[in-house]
Amino acid sequence: MDLDAYLMVHQPQWKRLEELSGRRRLSGAEADELLDLYQRVSTHLSVVRSGSPDPSVVSYLSSVLARARVASAGARTSTWSDLLAFFTHTFPAALYRTRWWWLTTTLASVALAAFVAWWAIDNPQVWSNQLTPAEIEAYVGTDFENYYSEYPHAEFGTLVWFNNARVAALCIALGVLGLPVLYVLGANVVSVGVAAALMISNDRGALFFGLILPHGLLELTAVFVAAGIGLRLFWSWVDPGPVSRLESFAAAGRTAIAISLGLVVVLFVSGAIEGFVTPSGLPTWARILIGVVAEALFFAYVFVVGRAAVAQGATGDVMARDAGDVAPVTAA
Repeated sequence: MDLDAYLMVHQPQWKRLEELSGRRRLSGAEADELLDLYQRVSTHLSVVRSGSPDPSVVSYLSSVLARARVASAGARTSTWSDLLAFFTHTFPAALYRTRWWWLTTTLASVALAAFVAWWAIDNPQVWSNQLTPAEIEAYVGTDFENYYSEYPHAEFGTLVWFNNARVAALCIALGVLGLPVLYVLGANVVSVGVAAALMISNDRGALFFGLILPHGLLELTAVFVAAGIGLRLFWSWVDPGPVSRLESFAAAGRTAIAISLGLVVVLFVSGAIEGFVTPSGLPTWARILIGVVAEALFFAYVFVVGRAAVAQGATGDVMARDAGDVAPVTAA
């Protein structure tokens, strides 16, 4: 493509779009003209990128289009109503619409952990080959329990929150590749199963579940949700359905981002429970009850609030005007 000739033909339209984008007020005719030029210049940018991707021209057109988009849609700022809408519609709708992905992941993970624990109990060499008798005695006797009271409550809760958020983020971020998600999830599930087997084999099963269940129900559910969403992200480009792979992956990616932001809050709650409830002096039944209530509230949030949000038209994706164009449009 002759870039100079292309510039000579279309540059007046770019200048006109730039001029309209800078105006505070537009007449009806000017607003229509701006929208028409926006579509045309979007196509011009696509042509330049594919035919003669000059960096300066691409940067200039991208800047003009960005200003035109703000001018046509109106500048938007985040408000408390946006935050409320996220937690009453976007996030729960995203969880509800993707429920089969993360529910399947949850059931498979729990089954794997139970199998690992059962197998390890019958094969104690799993840990005896890695730990000395003294190390095993220390772990089941004091180390496992003391882990939850080693640091001040607030500091421990923050550390747990950060670590779990990192694992969840890895599960989602690695979703584009698929298999790494299974590796990260499998490694965590197997470690839980082996720890359970070690404690149960040494008659400390009640202590293990008494310390794990208060925070672990919600914490592990959040990790399973992240893993399920990561796998869904992978599948979105493997089997995109009736749309292009780019469109399918983009939509799944936006939903994954929404869910990852919401999971930050879910993991904050589980971290607070682990930091303040798990090591507390409350009776074991009371600590477990708190964990069960937190888990029940999460599922109610998904299947009551989320279902209602979907019924009202929420998809878990951003609004169309925020998603942007998914493909260039035809214009002269």
